[in-house]
Amino acid sequence: MKERAAEESNPFVRALLKLYAFAHAADRRFGFPRPVTAPTIRRQRLFAIILLACQTGITFTGSLVRVTGSGLGCDTWPQCHPGSLFPVAGSAPWVHQLIEFGNRTLTFVLIIAVLLCFIAVVRAARRSAILHLAFAQGIGIIVQAVWGGITVHMDLMWWTVALHFLPSMLLVFLAAKLVVRIGEPDDGEMQPLMPRPLRILTDGSALSLAIVLITGTLVTGAGPHAGDEAILPEHRLQVPLIDMAHIHAGFMYLYLGLTVGLLAGVFALNLEHRIKTASYWVIAAIILQAIVGIMQYWLGVPRWSVPIHVIGSGLTTAATGFLWALKYRYSGGNASLTGTTAGDCQRQETVDA
Repeated sequence: MKERAAEESNPFVRALLKLYAFAHAADRRFGFPRPVTAPTIRRQRLFAIILLACQTGITFTGSLVRVTGSGLGCDTWPQCHPGSLFPVAGSAPWVHQLIEFGNRTLTFVLIIAVLLCFIAVVRAARRSAILHLAFAQGIGIIVQAVWGGITVHMDLMWWTVALHFLPSMLLVFLAAKLVVRIGEPDDGEMQPLMPRPLRILTDGSALSLAIVLITGTLVTGAGPHAGDEAILPEHRLQVPLIDMAHIHAGFMYLYLGLTVGLLAGVFALNLEHRIKTASYWVIAAIILQAIVGIMQYWLGVPRWSVPIHVIGSGLTTAATGFLWALKYRYSGGNASLTGTTAGDCQRQETVDA
């Protein structure tokens, strides 16, 4: 009730709710297939998992663009080259064109994943918190596409590349939360799964991850892989790489320490198995990231290590998002088929007919 009252008092949220209602009504009238039925929680979650995988995967292909120097394989945006949406022979090395254009093309795969997920939760008329998370994914893709174009037009300035990476990690974090929330019945009540001190520690762990990611982009900005061979060292972040790497590592140790403390509290209080499992995954991801980071430090950041470190960042962010979402849970509801009472009744009527 408090959540609904807060939404009704916010004009922006009210506008979003009207948009969702319009989308639901349009889907009921014109949607395919006919008749339109609410998808099951299992299918909604599947679409959310696909979306999470796509959000994480596109950061990996973006890192390939960087380490191969293909960032200007398409030297303008939204076209690839002036006057052409597609690569033009001779405008850039064909390998660079293939990698950069391929990365751009994957955006359309991500759009399809977002649409499938959003349509599924709208069709099921899920609660507003879930609809907000799915809608934010679509807005995030649009913002990322536009900012990617700005990055190209500014010749891959280090700070534009950093600001292109960080929102992707936020979208991964929110996609992980969406996967968790979709599995909860809308007619339940929000209940804490952790005592308040552990919830605060979980927030601290997530905040420290954000700082780790930010300092990681600064390490990249000061490092050797600029995204294109034409970018000169004076265009990079003018901070000694070794100093930036030590700062980044320090926050990684903070992140690890907070998460280990959280794990100790989880086991001391014998919390739910899935919270323990999520904590394990976070610890494992941090340790693997630390190993890769140390290897990069001693080997001089070889090209092959960057995509591994980037995909590791995505996996670590996803694991932290899962753990953060498990602070609370909607429980006690009966809408276990589609997530909503109306959707469950609709599917049962369809079966009975």
